Amino acid sequence: MNMKLSVSTESDDQLFERMEKKLYTGVICDTLDELGYRNQAMNERLRPLVNEYVIVGRAKTILAVDVYYENDNPYEMEIKSLDSIKPGEVAVVCTNQSKNNGIWGELLSTAAKMRGGRGAIVDGLIRDTKKIVELGFPVFCAGFKPVDSRGRGLVVDYDCPVEVGGILVKPGDVIFADRDGVAVIPSQVLHETVQKAVEKVERENNTRRELLEGKLLKDVYEKYGVL
Repeated sequence: MNMKLSVSTESDDQLFERMEKKLYTGVICDTLDELGYRNQAMNERLRPLVNEYVIVGRAKTILAVDVYYENDNPYEMEIKSLDSIKPGEVAVVCTNQSKNNGIWGELLSTAAKMRGGRGAIVDGLIRDTKKIVELGFPVFCAGFKPVDSRGRGLVVDYDCPVEVGGILVKPGDVIFADRDGVAVIPSQVLHETVQKAVEKVERENNTRRELLEGKLLKDVYEKYGVL
């Protein structure tokens, strides 16, 4: 097997699998910094239901707003957005930081998983957390609230630019999330970011090895240029 396969020739599935195995948010953000994208980490309020969760996939953006009445068809756009999820996508839900309802729950997680979704990033509150964990569907969120969205929140659009965790996310951008946070990789620099991040991880591995051999940090940094 050719381990030097260029990321540009890989399918999304191959690329995401490689990213999940080799990379982490810190090295992703460091690499984006080097490429001039210095504000790509979402707000620290977004946390995983389970610390071991890692999410990598294309952003499936969903936009919701607070409402204060019961719409005649409150789930219409919500259902359309979930049913249109494609394999390899991550639901990225903008609620405008709502604290009004638990907009995401077990059934949405199940629907997303069965469409091939790789996880959800919800800049708002969720519910049914025990069942979501049992389902094994990775979700990051800002907190929990057990009430339904009917009469409280409404999905108004999807596949549109959204602001989630303080970061503008466009459909097709790549989400990388782990216990340290959530990074957004603009689609136009995905392959360059991954290639440089993998190279940086290799330099970090060499740095760690030489530090464990007792070498001075100054000498090792001068050799590999990473901290």
